[in-house]
Amino acid sequence: MQRICTTLQKAGYQVTLVGRLRPHSIALPNLLFNQHRIKCRFEHGPLFYLEYNLKLFIFLLLAKCTIISSVDADTILPCTLAAKIKGKKLVFDAHEYFTEVPELNNRNAIKNIWQTLLKTCIPMVDACYTVGPKLAEIFTNLYGKKFTVIYNMPIKKTVESTGVKKDIILYQGDLNIGRGIEQTITAMQNINAELWIVGDGLLKERIITLITELNLSGKVKLLGKVTPDKLHDITQQSKIGINLLSNSSLSYRYSIANKFFDYIQAGIPSVCANFDEYQTLNKQYEVAVLCDDNVVNIQAAIEHLLTDVLYYQKLVDNCKQAANYWHWETQEKLLVSIYNNIVHG
Repeated sequence: MQRICTTLQKAGYQVTLVGRLRPHSIALPNLLFNQHRIKCRFEHGPLFYLEYNLKLFIFLLLAKCTIISSVDADTILPCTLAAKIKGKKLVFDAHEYFTEVPELNNRNAIKNIWQTLLKTCIPMVDACYTVGPKLAEIFTNLYGKKFTVIYNMPIKKTVESTGVKKDIILYQGDLNIGRGIEQTITAMQNINAELWIVGDGLLKERIITLITELNLSGKVKLLGKVTPDKLHDITQQSKIGINLLSNSSLSYRYSIANKFFDYIQAGIPSVCANFDEYQTLNKQYEVAVLCDDNVVNIQAAIEHLLTDVLYYQKLVDNCKQAANYWHWETQEKLLVSIYNNIVHG
């Protein structure tokens, strides 16, 4: 969202990013665009969604704006209502297949509520975009509204030479179920390398327990949350990135994680989920070993990259080539054109 808002601000728009203030939220950084946080009494569940949507709706009614951009299903109702009441333009930004996230598996009643909201609201928006071709195809067919693809790519970065890399394997991102973290930790029992985990999330305590149970405290390091600049430095020190997902939901199946492109911008190959979108990207530039999220396959993929020097260097060279094309600067012109078309027709 920071990339999107910065791009639009530089293009001449006055942007305000609206988010949520949580008990442990860090201070907002000083950025080019305005930022506003909504404080909620409830942290999760139906009461949270009700409270947040109501407060967001009131904020939007009072805000001076030309365009309201809704990010994912959990903001689309207040954004749509406010846009229609005020006669403003409406954009929908879908970062995931919201109704198919793992949290909604076997919760058909809740899933149907979200699907009904989307089917009601999306036909009323002025423009839609999402993070990958497969999701764009699905959403276009499902909602009868054309979705444009804006890849979630990082800003182009310069790769600094770090000399001979240590055998460091890196996972960056939220510590949530279904991201191959526990399987990767388990695989580390038989791998002569270190695993660095950057991020935080609901799985943290389970990860700490697993590290202790497997006696891997000397091999697996939890670095917590870090700033984007520091994260890039850490990534460049690493030899292999981890980007795995379970095949437990369509949202995972058709996702394209930003870490996939982050690893490429840092010049390191990754062990990556063997899903459709990654297969397509890996055919353009072979930058990853694709595998399923089980311990045996993860261990084999990591060992392949650690021991086959020529193959590893081939993927490093491919990362450097792909980094010249797979970066935010190739996406932002399309993003700005979407908003300009809404305003100017």
